Amino acid sequence: MKVNAFAALEPKAKLTPYTYELGALGTEQVDIKVAYCGICHSDLSMINNDWGMTQYPIVPGHEIIGEVIAAGAAVKNLKVGDKVGLGWMSGSCMSCEQCMDGQHHLCANGEATIVGRNGGFADTVRGHWSWAIPLPEAIDMRKAGPLLCGGITVFNPIILAGVKPTDKVGVIGVGGLGHMAIKFLKHWGCEVIAFSSNPDKKKNILAMGASKVINSTAPEELESIAGKLNFILNTTNVTLDWNSYLTALAPKGRFHTVGAVLEPMAIPAFSLIMGEKTVGGSPIGSPALTKTMLDFCVRHNIYPEVEEFPMAKVNEAIAHLEEGKARFRIVLHN
Repeated sequence: MKVNAFAALEPKAKLTPYTYELGALGTEQVDIKVAYCGICHSDLSMINNDWGMTQYPIVPGHEIIGEVIAAGAAVKNLKVGDKVGLGWMSGSCMSCEQCMDGQHHLCANGEATIVGRNGGFADTVRGHWSWAIPLPEAIDMRKAGPLLCGGITVFNPIILAGVKPTDKVGVIGVGGLGHMAIKFLKHWGCEVIAFSSNPDKKKNILAMGASKVINSTAPEELESIAGKLNFILNTTNVTLDWNSYLTALAPKGRFHTVGAVLEPMAIPAFSLIMGEKTVGGSPIGSPALTKTMLDFCVRHNIYPEVEEFPMAKVNEAIAHLEEGKARFRIVLHN
């Protein structure tokens, strides 16, 4: 099958039209006709080879919404015509301890959708049936793409940390990930404090469900909530004064990062020891948890704030994101 896509041929290059052959369909694989594909900051990191693992040419795109158009003979639970979503991962070994325990996203031999293979900035994408997540019937397909990566990335920590509806929680950074975290935590029942350095976002942040917005550049505002938060989720990828946030945690509080901070994080031991606090992190979530998240989104009408661009204007969309103008996720449509 011939696929029409957009690819970067070298680091930091603009995407250009790119055609390739998919080859024979594996017995456990499905081909998905791409209707929508979100643009994630991870796509930019892969285009620019920020993580040192990009293979060129690269077809980015891993927040894919579409329809199954072909299914291998051993595919389970899916058929041609089903509406599905494909996120950061497109396959896992299905036999290791992690996979057998339902933690497919922790598989050491997992296959990422845009690492060494072609992603969703295309008319067709291929993946293992287990990672092609069936969509709830009532879901808004136009807005669902970012849930398959950004959404599950911030939903998984809520489960891992055992966040309770009575908890007072914080979200650092209100961008593509952070704004979804606020919506999830609000509908979870929590009181949500948002940390943002951009005062122009305050009105939007409160409308998303935050009860208070704290200026993360003002030490006195950070001090005002010392010892009050049960859980803090960091969605930024830059180095911050981590101790200020650890101080904001209540005893036994949890600090969790999903932001890919490239520098080592300076965590003072006594800030953890004296309050029995913990620091953790996580990637995306399992296929089963992703399905649960999508059901939760439909039940509570939770969607990212999105801006749509035609797939043909992918470079304009990427520039819009790089300039910090996206409010708050960008979705390409075919």
